[in-house]
Amino acid sequence: MKKFVAIVGTNSKKSTNRKLLQYMQKRYKNDAEIKLVEVAGLPIFKKTEEMAIPKLAQGIAHELENADGVIIGTPEYDHSVPAILLSTLAWLSYGIHPLLDKPVMITGASYGALGASRAQAQLRQILDSPEIKARIMPSSEFLLANSLKAFDSAGNLIDQEQVERLDGLFEDFILFSDISKQLNHANSNNAKEMQNFSWDEGSGRRDEEK
Repeated sequence: MKKFVAIVGTNSKKSTNRKLLQYMQKRYKNDAEIKLVEVAGLPIFKKTEEMAIPKLAQGIAHELENADGVIIGTPEYDHSVPAILLSTLAWLSYGIHPLLDKPVMITGASYGALGASRAQAQLRQILDSPEIKARIMPSSEFLLANSLKAFDSAGNLIDQEQVERLDGLFEDFILFSDISKQLNHANSNNAKEMQNFSWDEGSGRRDEEK
């Protein structure tokens, strides 16, 4: 059975993104073991001379390294990814690379009509950055709009069309995670590039920061 890690990309205690990931955990329990990981409590990312990584980030990295794939649920704040999720991804690419070539499925729930579409587009760019190099499932984000009304009292999705769409995407993600394991040459080359990557001398968005 596949083992997936689902990152709750918010520090909100009441989140429909968390509820969506919990629904997936329950619905697909016979297909995959999905472990939810919280990012609440992580400090805002800050470079240090010793490149110290918080214990919580180290724990998340360990979970990711041992997973067959990753699901990231992101809200959308001001047309973008939440600061806590940005900080999490920064810590997870600060001298460590647990998302390197890791299959990733993106989900997003929002109170409005667009279903976190702009945040998901931004998240895709971040995951594809030289510091992270995750392997994102193409053209397959799950967008859940009007999320406050999307679940019943038991935490299940109400709209059967949405359920069928999510079922199809999750089935594809299992297949995608299998295919990713076969891309040995790409993984080897990316691993070599990552070994040579330097935050001070390489190219990347944070190398420009002084």
